[in-house]
Amino acid sequence: MSAAINFKKAHFLTSAPSIRECPPDSGSEVAFAGRSNAGKSSAINALTANGKLARTSKTPGRTQLINYFSLTDEQRLVDLPGYGFAKVALKVKKQWQDNLAEYLYKRKSLKGLILLMDIRHPLQEFDSMMINWTLDAEMPCHILLTKADKLGHGAAQNTLSKVRQHISEANADDLVSVQIFSALKKKGLPGLEETLNKWLSGGL
Repeated sequence: MSAAINFKKAHFLTSAPSIRECPPDSGSEVAFAGRSNAGKSSAINALTANGKLARTSKTPGRTQLINYFSLTDEQRLVDLPGYGFAKVALKVKKQWQDNLAEYLYKRKSLKGLILLMDIRHPLQEFDSMMINWTLDAEMPCHILLTKADKLGHGAAQNTLSKVRQHISEANADDLVSVQIFSALKKKGLPGLEETLNKWLSGGL
């Protein structure tokens, strides 16, 4: 068994507007995706214990680049642009969607996708699109139901059960998993770390 990854060693590597400007397609990487208000940057910052690593913004969708963070010479985290920004032209949204699809389907070093959803508003249209893309690409997807601190324990567990049922009914259990997460309370970090260690170290 390989040693556990020290996520606190993560540091910014580069930003890329499309797959052609990404770092060399070698080693292993896991991408984080989610709607602009899903708490993606907060989750990455909580994972790495670095509040400034992934920029958080009060203007959702400001970052429209693929941001790379290096863990080791051969292991990376990838912060994909947040989806759902209302103040961007339709043409730009279409281009973003095309770039994302190309990245998911063609990036050989991509080992899995962490999909973040606000636990109060799960399974929006974009979320379902992302899940379908990962299933089509036969790539594992781990869902984080974020901002769990905004709900009581019972309500959070109820949402978790509903999302699991949705995944089961779609016959996607073998590739899609889900957990509760709160960056504020550091809830669910061990589950996220376990998944990332498995994927980045070559296991599925």
